[in-house]
Amino acid sequence: MAGVMLQGTGSDVGKSVLVAGLCRALSNRGLKVLPFKPQNMSNNAAVTADGGEIGRAQALQAIAARAELHTDMNPVLLKPQADRTSQLIVHGTVRGTLDSARFREDRCSLMPEVLESWRRLSRQCDLVIVEGAGSPAEINLRAGDIANMGFARAANVPVVLVGDIDRGGVIASLVGTRTVLDPDDAAMIRGFIVNKFRGDPALFDDGYAAIAQRTAWRGFGVVPWLSAVTRLPSEDAVVLERGLSPTSGRTLIACPMLPRIANFDDLDPLKAEKDVDVAMVPPGEPIPPAADLIVLPGSKATIADMAFVREQGWDIDILAHRRRGGPILGLCAGYQMLGRAIADPHGIEGVPGEIAGLGLLDHRTTLGTQKTLRRVRGTALGADFEGYEMHMGETHHATIDRPFAVLDGERPDGAISADGNVMGTYCHGLLASGHLRRALLEKIGARSDARDHGQYVDAALDELAQDLESHVDIDGLIALAALAAE
Repeated sequence: MAGVMLQGTGSDVGKSVLVAGLCRALSNRGLKVLPFKPQNMSNNAAVTADGGEIGRAQALQAIAARAELHTDMNPVLLKPQADRTSQLIVHGTVRGTLDSARFREDRCSLMPEVLESWRRLSRQCDLVIVEGAGSPAEINLRAGDIANMGFARAANVPVVLVGDIDRGGVIASLVGTRTVLDPDDAAMIRGFIVNKFRGDPALFDDGYAAIAQRTAWRGFGVVPWLSAVTRLPSEDAVVLERGLSPTSGRTLIACPMLPRIANFDDLDPLKAEKDVDVAMVPPGEPIPPAADLIVLPGSKATIADMAFVREQGWDIDILAHRRRGGPILGLCAGYQMLGRAIADPHGIEGVPGEIAGLGLLDHRTTLGTQKTLRRVRGTALGADFEGYEMHMGETHHATIDRPFAVLDGERPDGAISADGNVMGTYCHGLLASGHLRRALLEKIGARSDARDHGQYVDAALDELAQDLESHVDIDGLIALAALAAE
């Protein structure tokens, strides 16, 4: 079972991107490679061919590997829906809701299922590239771990540790991780990669040698700051917390940053448009009156986020935008918020209750116990698109005269107001379809190249792979994986 695992000195050091880049580089070499992450925590997810869901990063990695998305690539997925509770997804299916303390106690029971997925993937390919979660230096979380060293030791997969030099202290973070680890855990680490270097890598030669000398690990490369990364979807909401400032476009699209925002990569195709600025509106700031379009995104806790919209006064901004004739697009939970009410009689998201929506579309939503997960093809705004549904609500309309889309040739989806300016849909990913995106942007006077966003991402993956071929000892990684498999 040949594999190599990238773990990090911390979160957001670039593990996901490096795994994606390695998957594409190895695929370009003619190898059959698959990605794997034992445990992930994210509200950005994708629907798989086998009817489940996995983290968005593993979906991107599968695309990089030119492989079909499968639930074995991310057997355990946690989707936060309140401060201390998450929805637990195992092998793509909802298994329940649990709090953080309970998961720490129970996660070791999931190891057999993690290893089952690992073995199935390993039998299908030449090499599996595994991504860890967080950092193995979080030794307070080591007991029962299934995401980092717990998995590496159970599956006997060698580890390469990734450090982020851009945030500073990379020597200390790599050497310090070696220091705090249990000796048997530390023995699983066979090398390191320094990521996100700006400038001439030769300036870090002494630092690179110092890490190797103090850890007894071999270096597999210094990776420069990669421009292609900005053109790839991000799974971690930390990119939103840092702020996504408008650039130089003429058309302004505003999206409020909900506390439990989900699948925010729906906006990536809009950000890639040259004539468009996408402004992520942080808490405490009003939605800009100059916005040409407001997008209400997905959410993992629709009722709580609807309440947050009111707390921030964003409902007033949205209604004022509507009175001025401005278009509004609601995606999944955002679509639910556009209706008259959202009810949670079973306590799916927390305490049972109901909240009034924005009342801009004539529907009511009831959250249920069954999750809808399916890929779809459809037509909306006169254009064809592909996307996917991922929700636990059923929405009922007073009338169904004006659906936003028709799916699979016959099934109505969503709703659109009589004047065409308020639009809601359960479909994620539809804006990646170039012709539909152009039709939407034409409504607000913006131009689009109508390029399918998948082509844009694929080109970025190829560029990423070329950069890694130049800066990472990929032959060494292959040899490391093969040696461990013997």
